[in-house]
Amino acid sequence: MIRHNRRKWMGSLLLLITALVVSSTPFHDLSSFPHELRLMEGSLKQLRVSMPVMGTLVNSNPEILHVNGTEAREVSVDLSQPVSVEPKRAGEANLQVKWRNIPLKAVKVNVLPDLRVIPGGQSIGVKLQTAGVLVVGHHLVDTGKEKVSPGEQAGVHVGDSIIKMNDLYINDMNDVKKLVSEAGEKQTPLQLLIVRGKEKVNVTLRPAKDKKDEEYRMGLYIRDSAAGVGTLTFYEPNSKAYGALGHVISDVDTGQAIVVGDGQIVRASVTSIEKGQSGNPGEKFARFYNESEVLGNITKNSPFGIFGKMNEEPKRSFYPEPIPIALAEQVKEGPAKILTVVEGQKVEEYSIEIVNVVKQHFPATKGMIIKVTDKRLLEKTGGIVQGMSGSPIIQDGKMVGAVTHVFVNDPTSGYGCYIEWMLQDAGLQVRPGQQSKPSGSAA
Repeated sequence: MIRHNRRKWMGSLLLLITALVVSSTPFHDLSSFPHELRLMEGSLKQLRVSMPVMGTLVNSNPEILHVNGTEAREVSVDLSQPVSVEPKRAGEANLQVKWRNIPLKAVKVNVLPDLRVIPGGQSIGVKLQTAGVLVVGHHLVDTGKEKVSPGEQAGVHVGDSIIKMNDLYINDMNDVKKLVSEAGEKQTPLQLLIVRGKEKVNVTLRPAKDKKDEEYRMGLYIRDSAAGVGTLTFYEPNSKAYGALGHVISDVDTGQAIVVGDGQIVRASVTSIEKGQSGNPGEKFARFYNESEVLGNITKNSPFGIFGKMNEEPKRSFYPEPIPIALAEQVKEGPAKILTVVEGQKVEEYSIEIVNVVKQHFPATKGMIIKVTDKRLLEKTGGIVQGMSGSPIIQDGKMVGAVTHVFVNDPTSGYGCYIEWMLQDAGLQVRPGQQSKPSGSAA
């Protein structure tokens, strides 16, 4: 009985000691020590172990990293103090923390090339040419005998993109009209190649002759272009790559993402603002400015915006020199700034608060929730308005993301995406490849 009680007492004591150790600061710091770490070239990182002992930190690649200012492979360190890790060049290294030759923790460090961008904020006009033509509806052709939609009968769906007709790539409405007329006159069917989502579908369509204007028609409403206004997010001087908008451009009728065939960005000037209110997102009204001066091309339309190359460095930049970027895991809750235009072409800086950050290891559009705190912007716009999407977000002197959407019921707040995902879609990857639909109203 006494032995049983002693065993029980010893077990309880062991549990208490374990609980105290597990809840202690050193144990907590050690268990929260990262398994993997990403750092930018030229940055500095403090790692905390917080154990009141002397230990050793083993560095597998001193050419990549210096520890506590030295390039030695093994460094004696006071584990109660922060350990300074300084990336020297891009590459990979492993760090191992030891105490009396007992391995305590290991971390894999990926050092990424120093990447700096010029933040945007300028209003831009977007002129987008679709790849092929987009089907936005069906209509009936009155042949005199019947009313019929040849396209609908053939199985062409709203949202389909017609990219080929009779093995010929089509670029605009004129190509379509010509081929439909030729097929109708010869009484031969049209062979269409259609892109439907991720599929390619072959369809046979026989045009019908409209008795009123004697024209052959497919019974389809189609569109070959789109235009609008948004905000430039960044420009990378070495590659001349840019990103803008922060969200996908979708067709107004079908809601489908527009597949880019060709496109251009031009200057835009803000003429007026419709102030945002609860239940009614506001809007920037702008006009294209000097359309003959093309700023750059559009090669991609993704969930994170539009991308391409600019002909030269953007003018009217608030930051004339490139600034560092922040990785997704480096963005934190707290004060930040956005750059945007609310009048003419003048880029101004406004205060915001990043109220929530979401940990993301893969691209997703809703990375952070932001709230406008700047009284000047609240007075002018009510907060975030449509046309402001793409406005760069700056925190602690680093480019961290872009405004993407406004909350319909609270125009002072909205979503932002991490700059890392926009850089990836611009071809400036900072981690191995991946990809990803926002809710709310596009800003």
